[in-house]
Amino acid sequence: MSCHETSLPLKKEFINEETWKHISNSVLTVQIAEHGAELQKYQKGWKEYLWQGDAKFWGRRSPVLFPIVGRVWNNKYRHAGNTYEIGQHGFARDMNFKLTYKEDKGAVYWLESTPDTLGKFPFPFRLLVGYLLEENKITVKWRVENLGAMDMYFQIGAHPAFYFPKFDAATKDRGFFVFDRKSDLEYIMPIEKGCVSPERHVLKLNKEGLMPIDIHTFDCDTYIFDNKQLKKITLLDKKKKPHISLEFNSPLVALWSPTKTHPDCPFVCIEPWYGRCDSVGYSGELKDREWIQKLEPKETFDVEYKIIIE
Repeated sequence: MSCHETSLPLKKEFINEETWKHISNSVLTVQIAEHGAELQKYQKGWKEYLWQGDAKFWGRRSPVLFPIVGRVWNNKYRHAGNTYEIGQHGFARDMNFKLTYKEDKGAVYWLESTPDTLGKFPFPFRLLVGYLLEENKITVKWRVENLGAMDMYFQIGAHPAFYFPKFDAATKDRGFFVFDRKSDLEYIMPIEKGCVSPERHVLKLNKEGLMPIDIHTFDCDTYIFDNKQLKKITLLDKKKKPHISLEFNSPLVALWSPTKTHPDCPFVCIEPWYGRCDSVGYSGELKDREWIQKLEPKETFDVEYKIIIE
């Protein structure tokens, strides 16, 4: 399968990242780390929209999930007669990328497979992560390339966390979500070892077509909306004023906040995914996992999503 929504400059001329940590335009200032090619700041003026990380709640900010999304059952999967171990969300988020392209309003980061990654994921690959600013939005671009001689199976996803607008830990209400679909939604959720059951649940929206958010909304941990039910999610403040939106074409999107264990958690994640965790007890092959992506040799997979300050 090849998907071409966008293209990235392919130019292996690595740049000293210390000289280029920010991209900006007249509206936004964005900072990106070489480690994980991860967004570090997403500011309009002096206002920060991106969660700044705190191990008490969650130490990351906006990791790139690759080559899997979520967990494989018991952290093991099978491919071509061999068994491999891999942790939650894969390894790209914990690797150092190289800055390979820059302009005033954009940057591209580059990662290639290594002997270490091949021990966990037996496919030679190249992963490019690009960021491009335009007015009040940033487009996040991913390119996955199969550098090997065999079909490659993988997943990729986003995990950006955003501050609740006008957060007040002393109150239970956090705001609302509004979707590009006003009818009730179906979702699945993790129930054991980070993996899901086949049971489907219905999310009933209120009379205004909104999903209220309070300290108990995420008692289920994570909402996983599959089957391309959604293409846009907007986080609203308590007065129902739009705060920040994500637009995407991914087949899945997840919502998560650790408020079940930390009611005073000040952020929520909106996560476009091209794949998800295993079902509980899954013992099949990697190629047969639900929502797996396939790339033939020398093929590329190009997709994107947008973060918009409202």
